[in-house]
Amino acid sequence: MNRIAILYFTDKGAKLGKTLAEKLEGKAQKPPKGGLASLAEKLFHESDALIFIGACGIAVRAIAPLVASKTSDPAVIAMDEQGKHVISLLSGHIGGANDLARRIAGYTGGKAVITTATDVSGRFSIDAWATKNGCVIDSMESAKAYAAAILQRDLPLVSDYEICGNLPAGVFLSSEGRCGAVVSVKSDAAPFDTTLRLIPRILHVGIGCKRGTPAETISEAVDCALSAKGIDRRAIKAMASIDVKEDEQGFRAYCRENRLPVRFYSAQELQSVEGEFSHSERVFEEVGVGNVCDRAAMCSAGRNAELIVKKTVLHGVTVGIAQEKWSVVFE
Repeated sequence: MNRIAILYFTDKGAKLGKTLAEKLEGKAQKPPKGGLASLAEKLFHESDALIFIGACGIAVRAIAPLVASKTSDPAVIAMDEQGKHVISLLSGHIGGANDLARRIAGYTGGKAVITTATDVSGRFSIDAWATKNGCVIDSMESAKAYAAAILQRDLPLVSDYEICGNLPAGVFLSSEGRCGAVVSVKSDAAPFDTTLRLIPRILHVGIGCKRGTPAETISEAVDCALSAKGIDRRAIKAMASIDVKEDEQGFRAYCRENRLPVRFYSAQELQSVEGEFSHSERVFEEVGVGNVCDRAAMCSAGRNAELIVKKTVLHGVTVGIAQEKWSVVFE
């Protein structure tokens, strides 16, 4: 979690709040008199986690008008000023409130109060696992169906990636069944009647383009490269290119509109990437390396990456897609 806000109301709460702020790298503050509602609203929308040190009712009244969706609401914790009870109040799984409550309880010597059904039943909380491991949940309806079904029976799981560690309670490996989960970047991965698809964000897209290429053209080229391989665009983790493209407004706009980080590499860095790549003498004369898109994708994806989409060209935009070395890890 990156942004953790802590609200306290008493002197004892202030002491605990400041201690937690140091351990969690957050910010602790006391709401101004009569200003709790407006401050809570601001922090609710700006923070990844919001911690109330005080009566649970204070927290409930403050956030009640703000609750919107389990996919967007921040983690909310309510705890007493002695740290005896740390209550995961909102977004226990996707928002990470359950894990945060356990972490805080470890600091205070208190007890984490968790009420989500899968946790109290000792069953696999797949939405919490997905969030923790950087996977996009394809459908919240399927996630709800999976969460309900796993309380009644064991469910199958299939993965396109190596599975490490012991399978969690309630899960077995199989591609058959009425309801199950699949870990894949493929758009059509649906082996079960009701399939919960978890999409790991492990793809790095390298781009080469002509000067002044608009965002719409880049978007079309990327979507074309993805669809040709049946890949879900939500699997994209980062974009990459050569450093001479840093001022390309169209490319920058595409990354900004899709909330994707962008990485730039020098010609020397791209040239040093090991592997066999197509080569363009014209591109080499212009920028000092004969292939930008594939090399940039591999550079961004890191060691032991795999180039899963080699250089494709559309409207003057070249696209290469590399996949990180990644595994499904159960602790």
